[in-house]
Amino acid sequence: MQGPRNLVLIGMAGAGKSTVGVLLARELGFDFLDTDIEIQNRHGGRVLQEIVDEVGSDQLLEIESEVCQTLETDRTVIATGGSVVYRDAAMKHLHTLGPIVWLRVPLPEIERRIAAFPQRGLAIKPGQTIADLFAEREPLYSHYADWEIDCDTEHIEQVVAEIRQRYDEAHQAQ
Repeated sequence: MQGPRNLVLIGMAGAGKSTVGVLLARELGFDFLDTDIEIQNRHGGRVLQEIVDEVGSDQLLEIESEVCQTLETDRTVIATGGSVVYRDAAMKHLHTLGPIVWLRVPLPEIERRIAAFPQRGLAIKPGQTIADLFAEREPLYSHYADWEIDCDTEHIEQVVAEIRQRYDEAHQAQ
């Protein structure tokens, strides 16, 4: 029986997509791909914030969309940038690769995590707050997600176990 070929993680910056993704990939025996790192690799190894500073937030969204639309993977956990949901073409392609899993984290925790790592490279407009970004993106995450994982009180191991359980159920249903 054939289950989902890949798993795609979406959510706000600081939601834990890369951390969960690495552990989940190990658990499933999959590869791991971080689209932010893929963007950096395709742009001379520069960090995301340098790319944002050079080309602006809107152009970063186009770069991110292009990178996501060119992905062809199998048996891979894909951690996306938080802004990937702004480009429908990218999300449609990612959906062809496997279920889209939204890691939901409450705003206060997102703000705390982002403050702890300010060089994260956010696609945020001048004058926009993290709360504004959160409010703007939440409906998009909800729209594109196949599975929603509530991460507000769970430990990372519980998050990985819940995704693994849903993956196994989807695999058995195929």
